Amino acid sequence: MSSLDPADSSADPSASSTQTADPTPRQIRRWRKYLADEQAEGRLYTALAERKQGEERQILLGLAAAEKRHEQHWRDLLGADAEKLPAPSAHRVLLGWMARIFGSVFILALAQRAEGGSPYDDDDDATARMAADEAIHEEVVRALATRGREKLSGGFRAAVFGANDGLVSNLALIVGMGGTGVGSGVILLTGIAGLLAGALSMAAGEFVSVRSQRELLDATRPTQVTLRAAPDLDFDHNELILVYRARGMSKADAEHRALERLNVFTCDCRPELSHDPEEPADSHEIVGSAWTAAGSSFVFFAVGALIPVLPYLLGSEGTTAIIIASSLVGIALLATGAAVGLLSGASPLKRGLRQLGIGLGAAAVTYILGTLLGGTVA
Repeated sequence: MSSLDPADSSADPSASSTQTADPTPRQIRRWRKYLADEQAEGRLYTALAERKQGEERQILLGLAAAEKRHEQHWRDLLGADAEKLPAPSAHRVLLGWMARIFGSVFILALAQRAEGGSPYDDDDDATARMAADEAIHEEVVRALATRGREKLSGGFRAAVFGANDGLVSNLALIVGMGGTGVGSGVILLTGIAGLLAGALSMAAGEFVSVRSQRELLDATRPTQVTLRAAPDLDFDHNELILVYRARGMSKADAEHRALERLNVFTCDCRPELSHDPEEPADSHEIVGSAWTAAGSSFVFFAVGALIPVLPYLLGSEGTTAIIIASSLVGIALLATGAAVGLLSGASPLKRGLRQLGIGLGAAAVTYILGTLLGGTVA
């Protein structure tokens, strides 16, 4: 198991790949690139650590220290060639810039992908320990990114899905109306009506959904009734064991927990099964605030739904307006899909293309239906 303690300077027993022959120019170029990338990753983790406190800061500094160990490996192999290094890969330069500007959650999601793409598994000049380190680093970064995603999950989920729904639903509505052959003024009014109706509907739906989730969590969390009732219970005839078995304990654990509550034992081995209502619930943080979700959903749905309306607001008509609206929405769908991909640790390009295909596919179907309906009415 690889240590992330900056003080860990133990020798690497797997680093026995001492060069018995002069390295080739190709090897030197590759090692110099590795060294430049390790330095860039170390700077990335240090930059992120500067914006954190407590445990997360220590974890990020530990990752930076681990990258220093890897740097030293390549410096030892390169000798005098370790100076005047080439620029790091463009991906790592971009990560470092984003770390300084935007903060952690997006950067950690990207860094997760970078750590997962390490070439050390297939390079004989890298030690087995270095390859194992990179695999562990990926899991550390994944866990840190998960923390950030959980903090953003409620409002961010509502914002992303609100924007996506606004883009797709209003584009489909406008394109469908365009297919019927009605005038641009009618299409514009239809788009504005769709924006308002959809934004209000999304906000109301998010508010009810999140509030219901929070109420359900409140209803299912353990209470401290066992603490309050225990002093008055009959020692030989009570149902404390049934309480803890209902909460998921085995019979033996439930009996032990019941005796704790009756002051026979004092170890308090499973305090999480008698929840303190004064402590905030992590599950509530993941669900988020109902008002935040509703507000995010309303605003971002409205912004998304406004984009396909813009060509008509600016005076475009007919097929030209439909093409411009579809192009603008396509760009926006690529952006929202890429954002979801970044946060989930998936390929931003694939997620963006998926969003684009779904959105434009829905618009194409409504245009065909609108054309058929317009021809039938005519």
